[in-house]
Amino acid sequence: MVKKAVILVSGGLDSTTCLAIARSQKFECYTLCFDYGQRHRSELRAAAAVSSLLGARAHKVFRLSLDDFGGSALTDASLAVPDYTGSTEIPITYVPARNTIFLAVALGYAEMLQAHDIFIGVSSIDYSHYPDCRPEYIAQFQKLASLATKQAIEGTGVTIHAPLLLLTKGETISKGLALGVDYKGTVSCYQANEEGEACGSCDPCMLRKKGFAELNAPDPTRYDLSKTMGTVLPLDANVIIPNNVALMQ
Repeated sequence: MVKKAVILVSGGLDSTTCLAIARSQKFECYTLCFDYGQRHRSELRAAAAVSSLLGARAHKVFRLSLDDFGGSALTDASLAVPDYTGSTEIPITYVPARNTIFLAVALGYAEMLQAHDIFIGVSSIDYSHYPDCRPEYIAQFQKLASLATKQAIEGTGVTIHAPLLLLTKGETISKGLALGVDYKGTVSCYQANEEGEACGSCDPCMLRKKGFAELNAPDPTRYDLSKTMGTVLPLDANVIIPNNVALMQ
């Protein structure tokens, strides 16, 4: 019997790793990404590319306009994307209720497919302190999923998988590399340009650099060389990773 799973993908490092994990567990993967009015559009192309590369059975783009609400630097061009600071405060890049909305759509898609598994690449370790990336959030959404659908009531509900939830970025990258993931085509940056080149200084860029540094592994990220040529990781003042590191492969 074919095991179907819906995989939430963004084109970034974490969701690509999640897709590779689901594939390694012999799921037939149906990838789902969201055109939600985000400013960094190149991630949509990356999501389609990694879905194809990793053998997704189908890839769908769900369109909704969270930019109509504003309130986030990811959807409102009048708000600046901040550089990484290491602060524990929830940053302006938080999109209100985004994972709840995404998981709700994924739940509907899974029911339509008669799939019993949903994968999401959230982490509560190396992340930006978003409330919808915590273990207790995933646990509560699992309870909702067990109540909210016909297939759940009939005894064949959906399991929410968050395999990266307790992993550092380095551990996530290590797991992906072991599964053959090529991270060169992934886009994690909050303000990547149209070519998918990263700024090198926002939260996901710095956490991604930290992950590759933890492993002492080459960083294949494509950086925008018009930006600053070097970035200091605040987590370790002795570590400087040049933004053009991808040219050193």
